[in-house]
Amino acid sequence: MIKILELLQTTMKEPTNYSWFHLLFWAIVIGTTIFLCATYQNPELKTVKKIVKIFTYTLIGFEIYKQLVFSYHIVEGNLIWNYQWYIFPFQFCSTPMYAGIIAVHAKRESIRQKALAFLATYSVFAGLAVMLYPNDVFVSEIGINIQTMTHHGGMLVIGVYLLYSRVVPIKLETIKKASVMFGIFLFIALILNIIVYKANINEVFNMFYISPYYQCTLPILNQIYQKIPYFWFLVTYSLGFVGVACSILGLSYLVKKMRLGHRQQRYCSK
Repeated sequence: MIKILELLQTTMKEPTNYSWFHLLFWAIVIGTTIFLCATYQNPELKTVKKIVKIFTYTLIGFEIYKQLVFSYHIVEGNLIWNYQWYIFPFQFCSTPMYAGIIAVHAKRESIRQKALAFLATYSVFAGLAVMLYPNDVFVSEIGINIQTMTHHGGMLVIGVYLLYSRVVPIKLETIKKASVMFGIFLFIALILNIIVYKANINEVFNMFYISPYYQCTLPILNQIYQKIPYFWFLVTYSLGFVGVACSILGLSYLVKKMRLGHRQQRYCSK
């Protein structure tokens, strides 16, 4: 067991933004997205579920690895378990794992659509944000760097594919469905923050960075957290995320219009 953990914790020089390591994963993300969009343009439900299932369980497998690496420590040849509560897997970027499980296993189509809509909007924003500026997530462990790039890059791949293939329609109804799922995840995060704090766990536990007991550390929102009542911070936080999800859908709409315009231009020139 110790040998396995030592292998899992193999180190490297900490990558920087747009280093060869970062660019390698950008190439993988772009290549995988192009492959999916070109190969499965009008997928059946069975195919969609298979693709989302592969994405979801890949993320879950890497998440289990991450939890082990951060929680087990080798001290004088002995394994010491010391769980790091800040890595509890329910931050905003963790939610695509749960949305993916729902999308694959939900019996009701309406629930599946909400999960897929979430993956195509809110999840895309989170994945894109980290892929554009991953500096804060890079560490010295090779496996963790691979995990975080696979996780966030995968969020971008699956979301773009769902929009491109029209599995998730580019219309306002999609934001409504996605926001229901976002609201549920937000509520769960808030309840977890309260429960863990009341349990007197002597560590910072701040899922979604919305704990009423600990400072929000997200850029911009950290300033808002300090200056307005907590209730209005939650409202601002929620509306901000709805706004960025809308921006992802709006960008998708513009790309769709450009594609249609290009096709019409090609047709008219023949």
